[in-house]
Amino acid sequence: QVQLVESGGGLVQAGGSLRLSCAASGRTFSPYYVGWFRRAPGKEREFVTAITWSGGQTYYADYVKGRFTISRDKDKYTVYLQMNSLKAEDTAVYLCAARYYSGYYFDHREYNYWGQGTQVTVSS
Repeated sequence: QVQLVESGGGLVQAGGSLRLSCAASGRTFSPYYVGWFRRAPGKEREFVTAITWSGGQTYYADYVKGRFTISRDKDKYTVYLQMNSLKAEDTAVYLCAARYYSGYYFDHREYNYWGQGTQVTVSS
């Protein structure tokens, strides 16, 4: 089994920044993708960004492109999400997820492991 633990959420003013972390433990951690998704009140879970664990290729949703950056530290089994120029509409619970095979990186249904999430609140 793989355990994922997110941290780094909090309250920030619009225009500010936060850095989220997703630390993995358990079985040998070598997923195909690690992704970040978010769930805002009253909305469906939506894709934010993903990275291939092996090669570091990154993918972003249009609404965060240019503001968010995903990265990973393979030695620490940790994935980071740097969020800049935050907007009120970025307010959500952010969840880290991992999957062990290729396919649609943006489809949350294909991810095998999930963290509990960390709350990000952006005040306007």
